[in-house]
Amino acid sequence: MFTTRPELVGTFGMVGSTHWLASSAAMAILEDGGNAFDAAVTAGFVLQVVEPHLNGPGGEVPIIFAAAGSAPRVLCGQGVAPAGATIEHYTSLGLDLVPGSGLLAATVPGAWDGWLTLLRDYGTKSLRDVLDKAIGYARDGFPLVARVVDTIEMVSDLFRDHWPTSAAQWMPGGSLPVRGGRFRNPKLADTWEWLLAAAEAAGSNREAQIEAARRAWSQGFVAAQVDEFCRTAFRDDSGRDHAGVLTGDDMASWEASYEDALIVDFGSWSLVKAGAWTQGPVLAQQLRLLEGYDLSYVDGKPTAETVHLAVEAAKLAFADREAWYGDTGDVPLETLLSRSYAAERRALIDDTASYELRPGSPDGREPLLPKHIISGPAVLTSDPTGAIGEPTVARSGVTRGDTVHVDVVDRWGNMVSATPSGGWLQSSPTIPSLGFCLGSRAQMFWLDKDLPNSLAPGKRPRITLSPSMALRDGEAALAFGTPGGDQQDQWQLGFWLAHRAGLNLQEAIDSPMWHSNAFPSSFYPRAWTPGELVIESRAGADVLEALRRKGHQVVDAGEWTLGRMSAVARDAADGLLRAGANPRGTQGYAVGR
Repeated sequence: MFTTRPELVGTFGMVGSTHWLASSAAMAILEDGGNAFDAAVTAGFVLQVVEPHLNGPGGEVPIIFAAAGSAPRVLCGQGVAPAGATIEHYTSLGLDLVPGSGLLAATVPGAWDGWLTLLRDYGTKSLRDVLDKAIGYARDGFPLVARVVDTIEMVSDLFRDHWPTSAAQWMPGGSLPVRGGRFRNPKLADTWEWLLAAAEAAGSNREAQIEAARRAWSQGFVAAQVDEFCRTAFRDDSGRDHAGVLTGDDMASWEASYEDALIVDFGSWSLVKAGAWTQGPVLAQQLRLLEGYDLSYVDGKPTAETVHLAVEAAKLAFADREAWYGDTGDVPLETLLSRSYAAERRALIDDTASYELRPGSPDGREPLLPKHIISGPAVLTSDPTGAIGEPTVARSGVTRGDTVHVDVVDRWGNMVSATPSGGWLQSSPTIPSLGFCLGSRAQMFWLDKDLPNSLAPGKRPRITLSPSMALRDGEAALAFGTPGGDQQDQWQLGFWLAHRAGLNLQEAIDSPMWHSNAFPSSFYPRAWTPGELVIESRAGADVLEALRRKGHQVVDAGEWTLGRMSAVARDAADGLLRAGANPRGTQGYAVGR
C-alpha cells in the first residue's frame, strides 16, 4: 500500500512525536549518549513550547515505560483536585458542571514533577541537559504552526475582554501573531532558568539538583505565584467570573507516583495501559469484545464490517467507562476485562448501529450514571466565553480533541510512551510572572455525589490521556499513542487492528481512521451524538455507504484528518528498532537510525 513516508528501521534509537522539533531534540539527546528516558523528558519540555495550544508546563503527563529487561510501569504525572475543590463549593456557585476553562478547572500541575521523577530515577542526563533545547526555543523563538494562531484567533475576544495577561502574551501589540513566524516566550524561559539556578545551587550531584528543582517548583517561587494568581476571579465557560481553589499548599503536598501497569493478555501479545483513573482500559475492553471476529483489511483499508464491529464494541466499552471508571479502589476492572464479561456484552452487538448508551452490570452491580447523562445527550454549541473545554480548533465535532504524544526506544531496549497534556494556552489566563497557564483537567469530574468519578479533594479526575505499550512474549515490543481526547483509544484501536492485520507501523498509522461520538464527551459541556460515526473518506465511498445502510450517522471527515498517531518498536530477536509518525496536520515526525 501507499505510505506517506517510510517506516524507519535502525539499531541505535527511534523517536516519534507530534512535532518535528520535539522528535529532533529527543534524538539529539540519544546521539549525545542519553537513554530513552532522557530523550522523552527532553521532548516533553520542547512540546510545552512548540505546541502551546495543546499542552504546557501547567499541565499533566501519564507515562508508561519499560526499563530494558524489566516489567513495564506507570508513572502518574496527573495532579489531584485541590483541597478546596468540593462538590458543595461548586454547586454553591450555581454550577452543575465544572467549567471547561478558567481557574476553577485547575488540578495540581503534574507535568514538571512527573518528568523530573522519570529523569531522576531512570535518566542519565542533568536537568540542564534536558531543558536546554526547550529554553532555547522559548528564549530565541520557534516557528509558530498555523494551528496555534487559529486557536488564538478563536479565543481572541476572550483574551481581549477578560484574560488580559493572555492577550499580552499571545497577541503582542493587540494583533494575532504571524502564522509560520518566529515566536518567543521569554518569561517561560526565565521561569525555567530560575528553577535551574535553584537546582544547581544544591551542588553538582545530578539527583540532588533534580530534587532541589522539584522543591523549587512545588514549595518555592512557582507555587507562590500560582497561589497568588488563583485568588483573582476570571471569566470561564460558565459565562461568569470565578476565582480558583488551587493553593500553594496543594502543590506542596502532591508529588508524582509510580504504580503497576495494567497488562492484558491477547495471546503472544499483551496490551499495557494505565489504570481506571484514565480511560486506558477501554482499549483492552474493545479488544476483548472483538476477540473471535474476522477483522479484515483490504489494500491497507478496513472493511465496512471491521469498522462496524469496532464502533459497536467502542460504544459498549465507553458506556462502561462512564459508569465504572474513576480514581477509586472500587472499579471492577478484573471483571470488565474478563472474557466471560466480554462474551455477555458481545451478545449486544448485531448488524445495525446502536443508538443507546448501555453500560453493563459487572459482578451483578447496577451501573450508576450522572444526572447530566441520564437527562439525555447534550449538544456542542458556542458558549458565552468563546472558548470550549477541549484543546481544539474545529468546533464541528470532526477534529474535536487534541494534545501531544511522544514515543522513544533506545539501543538498550528502554521504551517510553507518554501523552502530555493540559495547560494549553486557551485553558486559563496566563500567569504573567511564569509565562504559562494552569490546566483544566478538573472539568472531567462530575458534581453528582457517590459516582466513581465524582469530584473530591485529593482525587485524580478520570482522564482521557492514554499512552500505550505492548509486550510480545513478555518483552516490551511496541510503544504507541495519539492525542485526541475521547478518540485516543478508538484511533489506537484502528492502529492496533491494522498492525495486527500485517501492516507495518507507518502503514498502520496511514490507514484510514474512524471514531464514534455516540457517548458523552469527557470535556465541558459533555456533549454527545448517538449513532454518529466519523470516518476518513479514504476508507472508500462503498465502505461509507455500507455503514450508512447499517444505520450509522456517517460523517465524512475528509481524507487526512483523524488522529496524530506515533509508534516505535523493538524486535527482541534481532534488536532492530522501528518508528512511524502521523502525516495528518503536517507536524508529526519520526526520526532514528
